[in-house]
Amino acid sequence: MARVLIEDYPHRLGGHCGSGALRDLIEWAGLGWNGPPSEALVFGMGGGPSFQYLQIPGLMPPLYFVGRTADMELDLCARLGIDTRRDQTDDPALAWSWVTGELDAGRPVMVWADIMELPYLRVRLSNTRHDIVVIGYDTDAEIAYIVDNDRDDVQTVPLQALAKARYSSGFPDPNRHATYPMHFPDRLPDLLLAARDAATATVANLHGKTEEPIGAAETSLPPGSTRTLGLAGVEKFCHDVARWPADLTPDELGIALRTVRIFVEKAGTGGGFFRRLQSDFCKEVADLTGDKPFRAAADAYRDCADIWSRFAALATTDSPDHNDLAACIADLPAAEHRAADALSLATAP
Repeated sequence: MARVLIEDYPHRLGGHCGSGALRDLIEWAGLGWNGPPSEALVFGMGGGPSFQYLQIPGLMPPLYFVGRTADMELDLCARLGIDTRRDQTDDPALAWSWVTGELDAGRPVMVWADIMELPYLRVRLSNTRHDIVVIGYDTDAEIAYIVDNDRDDVQTVPLQALAKARYSSGFPDPNRHATYPMHFPDRLPDLLLAARDAATATVANLHGKTEEPIGAAETSLPPGSTRTLGLAGVEKFCHDVARWPADLTPDELGIALRTVRIFVEKAGTGGGFFRRLQSDFCKEVADLTGDKPFRAAADAYRDCADIWSRFAALATTDSPDHNDLAACIADLPAAEHRAADALSLATAP
C-alpha cells in the first residue's frame, strides 16, 4: 500500500488556474510579501496580460482569443527565483514517476490537465493547459488528490482519469503529461523591483510580434489558421467584431456571440478578460510600496476590464443589437493602449 498526502495544504478558490495554483504553492512554501500573496499579485508578477487572437477555418466557433501569455507560469517562477521547468513525455509510467517522486519527497506538484477529462468539472470544451496541483495519491484506492482553482475543496480523481486528462490531444495542443517540479528559494525578491520587471515584460509582449501563421508541426489546428498578437491583435479583433454580421453565417454569429462570455468571463480569466486581475495587481503593488505609476496603471486596467465585461454582457443578451456591440468594442483598442502606456511608466524608478 502507498498513500501519500500533503496535509494542511493552503488552498483558496481562484479566478484563473495558473495564478491560483501558483498562489497556493507560494503560500505552501511560506513565501510572500507582508504575508501570503494574493492571486492578482501572482498573476501580475508573471507578466500575465497579453492578447492572442486565433482565426480557425472550418471550426465552430471559428475564432479563439485569450488574454494571458502562454508561459506565464514559467515566467513567474524565473522572476521570483523559483527553480522549475516544464517536463513532457509520451511515456505514462515515466510521467507518473515524476509526480510520485515529488510527492514522496513532500512536495506538491503542478501539472497540466485537459478540463474536459477531469470528472469533477463536467465541461464540454477542451483546454489541455489547465493547471492543477497534485497533493497526494493512494495506490490501493487508485486515486490522486487534486486541488483546482475552480473548486474550494480537495478533489479525489481516479488515477486512470487523471492520466487521460494529462495525455490529451485536445485544444489547443497535446499536453503530453506536462509536469512542473518546483524548488522554492528562501525568500522572494524585492516586491517593487520584481513588479517593475514584470511590467516591462508585459509592455514588451503587448507591443511585440503582431501576426504569424500557425505551422502544422506546432499545433493540431487546421492549415490556414492564423494568430494576431498584442495590441495589434486587439485592434484586429475589434475590427472583425464590427463585421461579424456580414462575415459570419447566422449559425457562426450565434456561436461567436455565445462564446464571447466564456472567453471573457467564464474560462478562468478572473473576470474582465484577465484585466481585472492585472488592475488588482497594480493596485496591490501601489498599496504596498506607495508607487504612483502603478496606481495609475491600476485605474487604466480597471477601465479595460469594465469594457471587456460590458462587451461580454451585451453579446449574451437575447437578440443583441450589433450596433451597440460594435460601439462598445470600438472603445477597447484605445483603452488597451492607454493601459499599456500607463504600465510603461511603472517600469522605471
